[in-house]
Amino acid sequence: MTELADTRVTANSESDRISVELSSRRTGMSFQRTRLSADRTLMSVVRTSLSLISFGFTINQVFAKLHEAQVVKSAMAARNFGLALVLIGTLMLLLGIVYHLQFMAGLRRERAQMKADGLVHGESAFPVSLILIIAVALLAIGLFAIASMVFNIGPFG
Repeated sequence: MTELADTRVTANSESDRISVELSSRRTGMSFQRTRLSADRTLMSVVRTSLSLISFGFTINQVFAKLHEAQVVKSAMAARNFGLALVLIGTLMLLLGIVYHLQFMAGLRRERAQMKADGLVHGESAFPVSLILIIAVALLAIGLFAIASMVFNIGPFG
């Protein structure tokens, strides 16, 4: 019990130990801020990708319906433009997910190394990011939209 009392830092501890403890806690909190910042970056990728995918799919559908109603002679240019937007949005999302996963793996490695070096205390939880789950779901929707536009199949056909 006295060992635990000797390692615990309180207001009555030596000022050097208090300073080291506070610094270690600030470093641990900065990892959490960095993780949240990475989530915000992925959110901006998701937002932009969603806009590109939805605009592209909408352009494709509107001009396809206008062509069916014989309002326009050909909808190929609009179809190609819409498909290009959906492809760009889906590719951007895929690259954003890959970057996010690589960044988070690097952050975890850095934290583990700092813990091994005794610079930070315990390993705080890095739960699966909800925005990452949403990004993967949106990626699947983008791929279904591409299949629908190219092959006229799938849930959006």
